[in-house]
Amino acid sequence: MCPSGVAQETGPACTIRITSSGLDLIRQEGLNFVAEELENITIPELSGKEGNFHYNIRDVRIVDLNLSSAALLFHPNTGLCFQVHNSSISITFHRKLFYWLFHDVGQVNASADGVSFETVLMLGRNAAGRLKITNMTCTAAISSLTAQFSGTLKSVYQIMSVFLTMGIRFLLNKQICPVLSHAALVSLNTMMDTVPVRTPVDKYVGIDYSLLSDPKVMSDRLDMDFRGMFYPLENENETLAYRGVVPVVKEMNRMLHMAVSEYFFDSAMFAYYTANVLRIQIP
Repeated sequence: MCPSGVAQETGPACTIRITSSGLDLIRQEGLNFVAEELENITIPELSGKEGNFHYNIRDVRIVDLNLSSAALLFHPNTGLCFQVHNSSISITFHRKLFYWLFHDVGQVNASADGVSFETVLMLGRNAAGRLKITNMTCTAAISSLTAQFSGTLKSVYQIMSVFLTMGIRFLLNKQICPVLSHAALVSLNTMMDTVPVRTPVDKYVGIDYSLLSDPKVMSDRLDMDFRGMFYPLENENETLAYRGVVPVVKEMNRMLHMAVSEYFFDSAMFAYYTANVLRIQIP
């Protein structure tokens, strides 16, 4: 920890740095979250007519995702970038085909290959001092989709497979970014809104660790400045005036670094003193 900087009227007493190695630690959790969201993709029913063929595709479901080639990176001056390249998605759907007097129904297994998408999460803070995803950009593409048809009209399906799989691939590709956008801007933000920014330490004092500014993101790190101020629980507005210096983190060799200024400790002593914990009466 390196408490140094320029004195300010108000400012942070605690700075936290997350490095690239720290980001690698949470990559798997992010991957699991993305996989769960993608499994909830819903594809609208696909019906139509091609010549004498009447077809209906419904109940398209994702049953397996292989997102092993995923990366979570810092996006300078913005936030985080989540990339998936050349992955695959296994899906099933129900088919119906009418051709003259023939009627064929059944389930089809299909595989979408060359699945790639990239999302950039723009990080900021809300009015309460919580971390917030302020916006998101997304691009997605699926290289190919192949289906394994069986049944009475298997040969007919093979003729139509290119047409049908192109339609399903188009619909599936259109759903990826909206699902990820909802996951980031709604689900994640809702979850982060439940994180407290002021909490009791014991029965005498509490601590305010609200985020004071938008995160500062470089290519290899993310720095966040927190208030880091203690206060007496009986009078939360009675706090020590800020006279500290901004803590600065210089290290990069660990997953996470934290620096605190003198104000962090001074406000704790002031809060306990105000709460009559450090006062001694001499008879």
